[in-house]
Amino acid sequence: MPVHAEFSPRPIINDASRLNPTAVARHIALKAAPTDDIAGRIRQEIAAAKSEGRPFAIGVARHSMGGQSIPKDGVAITLTGGHIDTDRANMTYRVGAGMRWFEVIRALDAQGFSPAVMQSNSDFGVGSTFCVNSHGWPTRFGPFGSTVRSVQIVLADGQLVECSRTREPELFALAMGGYGLMGAIVDLELDMVPNALMEPTYARTKPSQFADAFLHAVENDPAVHMAYGRLSVARENLFDEALLITYRQAATQPSPLPAVVDHGALTGFSRDVYRLQTGREWAKDFRWFMEASVGPSITGAATRNTLMVEPVVNLASGDATRTDILHEYFVPPDSFTGFVDLCRAVIPKAKAEFLNVTLRYVDADPVAVLAYAPQKRIAAVMSFSQEISPEGEADMMRMTETLIEGVKDLGGAFYLPYRLHARRDHVRTIYPRTEEFVAAKRRIDPSLVFRNMMWDSYFA
Repeated sequence: MPVHAEFSPRPIINDASRLNPTAVARHIALKAAPTDDIAGRIRQEIAAAKSEGRPFAIGVARHSMGGQSIPKDGVAITLTGGHIDTDRANMTYRVGAGMRWFEVIRALDAQGFSPAVMQSNSDFGVGSTFCVNSHGWPTRFGPFGSTVRSVQIVLADGQLVECSRTREPELFALAMGGYGLMGAIVDLELDMVPNALMEPTYARTKPSQFADAFLHAVENDPAVHMAYGRLSVARENLFDEALLITYRQAATQPSPLPAVVDHGALTGFSRDVYRLQTGREWAKDFRWFMEASVGPSITGAATRNTLMVEPVVNLASGDATRTDILHEYFVPPDSFTGFVDLCRAVIPKAKAEFLNVTLRYVDADPVAVLAYAPQKRIAAVMSFSQEISPEGEADMMRMTETLIEGVKDLGGAFYLPYRLHARRDHVRTIYPRTEEFVAAKRRIDPSLVFRNMMWDSYFA
């Protein structure tokens, strides 16, 4: 059958999982210049989507993995660029939502400053970080939202509203970790801190002792400014060993500080070893040996910005038959040993390859309606390599549901920006203000203009 000249296929967009190819009515790239009325341009697209009865969603890098920035048959905006302005007197900076973190770090680095909190990789968009309320590994902080002074958001009716903890506080709490379902974030005012040269300290410990050691370092040593942990991931000795890494300011601070760099001399080697772990248990043991035994003797000081700027692409896979899938769980510190036992019982049985876990401290979040850390938590960021196949997807679904059920029983939470494999009852139990969030959404956006695949799966 001939293809008519006037026929034009719908645009198809995807996210970092590579498992959500989705047709949309329009996909519009908006690159913001510092002088643009980006709010006005977004307002026009929201109005057009609303008049057509289509969903609208805005994204930057689309690193979420369950279609959280994808509006099926709707209007998708990819926002890039923007402005950044620093306020030294108040130690804040104002930034466009479409800026990537590596752009922010480079701009702040040139002035001697650093983001107070950001995601652990620099590929992501700043507005998106607020929408998922991500966290980092500087201490002692709660999620990213704890360092946000205010945001500007375009609502479904076209209003441009500035909200904060004191101005429109309800909207602020809903939009923080609200996955773009309340409106389109266009601008943020954030905390910054001085950049500094940091020196690492490594301590090996048993997983049963890790939580106490981690909390002691973070909460009782004011010199610790950054901290994270690792666990061994080989199947036969899963989580048998733990490593705690803490960073303190170097006694001598060079002036000027070294310029930020997003890769080191061993970046390529580290990536190759990381990728070798798929299907090779010996490579997991070798990577643990390099990280826990060799790394402490060869890793030197680095600036705060260099530690934070590493992009996800540094660990990217070239295997088109597999995809990297993230999980993240937030566990009460006194339940951490139970979490270790849960993972030992569940993960080795799965076909997915477990590549890495990073442990971070997250202080309590008293603001966000969909808070994953209502009290302080240890976050476990877990990376798996999954086959791109129905069998690979079914295997991941089974493992995820089992882990979520176990974490629920431990009084913990799972993170929402990944694959949509949780049950609705899990969402409502682990996020007890879900009904409040949904009711507010329907009041603020009665036409349900702002929708994505997560809304359809968990909230609609």
